Amino acid sequence: MKAPIESYGLIGDCQTAALVGRDGSIDWLCWPRFDSEACFAALLGQPSNGRWLIAPSEEPAEVSRCYREDTLVLETTFTTASGRVTLIDFMQSRGSTSDLVRLVRCDEGEVAMCMELVLRFGYGATVPWVTRLEDGTLRAIAGPDMVVLRTPANLWGENLQTFAMFKVEAGHCVPFVMSYGPSHLPLPPPVDGEDALEECVRFWCDWTGETKTEGAHSEAIRRSLITLKALTYAPSGGIVAAPTTSLPERVGGERNWDYRFCWIRDSTLTLLALMNAGVYDEASAWRDWLQRAVAGDPADMQIMYGLMGERRLVEWEAGWLPGYLDSRPVRIGNAAYRQFQLDVYGELMDTFEQARKGSLATTESGWDLQLELLKHVANIWQNPDSGLWESRGPLRHYTYSKVMAWVAFDRAIKAVERHGLPGPIEDWRALRERIRDQVWEHGFDPARNTFVSAYGETTLDASLLLLSEVGFVEATDPRFVGTVEAIEKDLMVDGFVRRYDTVQSDDGLSHGEGAFLACSFWLADAYQSIGRHDDAVRLFDHLLAIRNDLGLLAEEYDHENGRQLGNFPQAFSHVGLINTAFNLTRATHPTEQRARVNGSEVHAPGKPRAPRRPGHGAEERAHPDAANVRSPGPSAGAR
Repeated sequence: MKAPIESYGLIGDCQTAALVGRDGSIDWLCWPRFDSEACFAALLGQPSNGRWLIAPSEEPAEVSRCYREDTLVLETTFTTASGRVTLIDFMQSRGSTSDLVRLVRCDEGEVAMCMELVLRFGYGATVPWVTRLEDGTLRAIAGPDMVVLRTPANLWGENLQTFAMFKVEAGHCVPFVMSYGPSHLPLPPPVDGEDALEECVRFWCDWTGETKTEGAHSEAIRRSLITLKALTYAPSGGIVAAPTTSLPERVGGERNWDYRFCWIRDSTLTLLALMNAGVYDEASAWRDWLQRAVAGDPADMQIMYGLMGERRLVEWEAGWLPGYLDSRPVRIGNAAYRQFQLDVYGELMDTFEQARKGSLATTESGWDLQLELLKHVANIWQNPDSGLWESRGPLRHYTYSKVMAWVAFDRAIKAVERHGLPGPIEDWRALRERIRDQVWEHGFDPARNTFVSAYGETTLDASLLLLSEVGFVEATDPRFVGTVEAIEKDLMVDGFVRRYDTVQSDDGLSHGEGAFLACSFWLADAYQSIGRHDDAVRLFDHLLAIRNDLGLLAEEYDHENGRQLGNFPQAFSHVGLINTAFNLTRATHPTEQRARVNGSEVHAPGKPRAPRRPGHGAEERAHPDAANVRSPGPSAGAR
């Protein structure tokens, strides 16, 4: 039986991450980066596609687990007839190599343990050449990749796998340290497991201790912040949507996507979540990553980028992997990077405006780039696009996309009015009004008193829940209230919100997917905005209840079978959790910050630093400046 998606825990070193099952098996790890090829891919196939299992030899009577408080150190406790043992999993502070540490600590009695290691590089396809060195180190090499395993346990090889059987007594600990390095370099240096644990705990506790999470739901907020930190690629500041690929949005279906990239559409909500939690250094790094990623000709701007801002995210299928619960295909890369999505321009302009309000950058930083973006939006805003949800069906005039074009010019106008930046404000005001008039004429159904997903259609889209938050319409406007009520009626199922109806809307794929958790948080935010506080609290509590035992959320939820769906853990779901918690409990509401006239009321206490990462302290990173901006030349339109 395949383990449920929510049965996994996350460990990582702010450059990659692994998923650990309740049974003690690491079934997913891409090394050395989030988007590298997996060396453990059993999550999307079979154990023969790569895993690392450490567990009691006999079936445990009880299994419990938790994160060590305020850290990303995972502790899984197995209780057997002969004793109790705790498996401590974490990733060591990243130095020149990447280290995965597993400590087997006996808490009571004596427990017989077993270890099974199946290393398969290239997403489970490549068997490495394994060598036992004189000092007992196990070395595995395949092409550019090298992994070494050091442990005092006796290892042996059989059928292209590595095994160990050992006993551990109360008060004793058996370490297993696996390290990654390029195969052309010397072996990674040895790591003391106990020292590494102490350093890892200290790093996470110090980092978490600087966040502002006091008050109601503090534990849930902190766990979500730790998850976001873990999904941040420390060298660049980019935040991946999830550390996995192709976990299905419908079991057995084709809606399986690679989420190991960074999306523009998530940028403002992510920035506000970080800023409101006092995580200014990471917020600043995220803002700078965005500016570097989109630098260049605005016509070339993408909806997503790689960890360092890479642009070619070519999609292909790993046909040898059967997929999670036979959900095919397993996709590597994401073809949606080539889509035209109008909303990302408004999203980016909104993010830069929030950063200015929050004092994350100098007022003029990146303004030349933003001026070029606005020129481009003025020329393209009337074109149909693929929409926020990356439809692979026909292009449409999505209402939310047009609203975000309105946002682009609205935030530009505010930049001039609030911050004194130069720009053709009267032209922008005229365009803003023209877009607004068009949306009200074609994107609103007066007969039903609701906005619609796209011009000329009657279907709904959960992104319409954000129209008040971005400032297009007042939350108290009966037309927005009517939209919230229409979404309740058409898109809400058992207390969860679907993005849209996949039967009524042609998105180029087969029908059916789970409820989208970020959208469900948006509905709670909308309830709060229109004065339905009790409904907002009930929905938020409903969403908190479906987190796994470690506080983690995937992208979607299967209400019929009571399980999480989609890539896991999902950054956007945790961003939604943080923002909704703040909306319900703080005087400064994220839903009001985006369009508020008088500022965000959240400011960095000083000049943001480069974020700390395990083992490195502050990290130097590229600084964006106007030199990255390239104005379109005479041939820019010939594409």
